[in-house]
Amino acid sequence: MYDIGRTPLYACQYDQRFSYCLYVPDDYAPEGDTVYSLVVLVHGTERDVQSYRDSFEDFGRANDCIVLAPLFPVGIPDPGEFDGYKYLEHRGIRFDEVLLAMVEEISACYRVNGSRFLLFGYSGGGQFAHRFVYLHPERVRAASIGAPGAVTLLDEDLPWPAGVAGAEATLGRKVDPAALSGTAMHLVIGADDTGTQSNSVPAGHPAWIPGVNDEGVPRTIRLQALRRSLERHDIPVRYDVVPGVGHYGPGVVSKVKDFFTHVLTVDADQPPPERALSGAR
Repeated sequence: MYDIGRTPLYACQYDQRFSYCLYVPDDYAPEGDTVYSLVVLVHGTERDVQSYRDSFEDFGRANDCIVLAPLFPVGIPDPGEFDGYKYLEHRGIRFDEVLLAMVEEISACYRVNGSRFLLFGYSGGGQFAHRFVYLHPERVRAASIGAPGAVTLLDEDLPWPAGVAGAEATLGRKVDPAALSGTAMHLVIGADDTGTQSNSVPAGHPAWIPGVNDEGVPRTIRLQALRRSLERHDIPVRYDVVPGVGHYGPGVVSKVKDFFTHVLTVDADQPPPERALSGAR
């Protein structure tokens, strides 16, 4: 009864410091044959994973999607550490690999196509999401990037994470802008999301490198810079600015659902699942 509908938070077996919750449509039949699409929702600094999961319940039910919301807690590995997951790696922890392990874990339990999934991240989750796509474009069918406080540009002249120079040395994977053409890209932000608090990376901060603040501090300016960077590499981008919305994730969710619905219903290029998936849940 706990594995269908809104699930509890499960400890990730790859690394039990991390956990995730799911929404599995109520009509999911363990003995059925429908293979579900996967939607991954990455939280911001507030870690409100269950609210994000719940906000996509109607979308999952209407589109035969299982929704995965990972939790990257504050304080791993150091007390008070808020930001490590946003940059994919911190003190030897590879947060991108933790997410992929979660996808593999649920793919072994449900009939879900985890080979390529839909990815949405807001605020700190938007930081994680666009960097994750850079490293793993073959795993992401569509990515929606919401209001990140800092962005990584596709610029070989800027060191990671301001740009992509040195990403291979740091993370073991080279960023190939051409590979991103296979991922549908969406950028979304509230029109009133113009505050500057907590967006500037000061010298001495672990994420500070030359150029990190060069594109301006407000999230609206940084998202525009990311758009230009993607489009300079001929990567099509849908760009939504939501009137009357500040820095408030639920205020942009309807645009994300519209984008994902378009991808699922109009884009007919989804590859078949790599294997038949079944299991206990």
